[in-house]
Amino acid sequence: MYIILVYDINTETKEGQRRLNKVFKICKQYLSHIQKSVFEGELTNAKIEELKFKLNSLLDNSCDSVIIFSSRDIKWMNKDLLGLKIDKADNFI
Repeated sequence: MYIILVYDINTETKEGQRRLNKVFKICKQYLSHIQKSVFEGELTNAKIEELKFKLNSLLDNSCDSVIIFSSRDIKWMNKDLLGLKIDKADNFI
């Protein structure tokens, strides 16, 4: 499964800043970092569930969010990049 993951972590507190760092590190273990709080990559359904479980255990549901967009195959996704390329990701569509 090809996924794009985006997150928004409330960093107004030190605990929020720690959560942000942990969420980033977990996402980086599974996916390619393509822009600030955006990741993409191919994962099995089992790996997606594992990722969701790890992230859900960290999030403060009152102020944090993670959105996972999924497609069966990368070929069904179109992506246009405008402006600055943040990370050296070779897997841009």
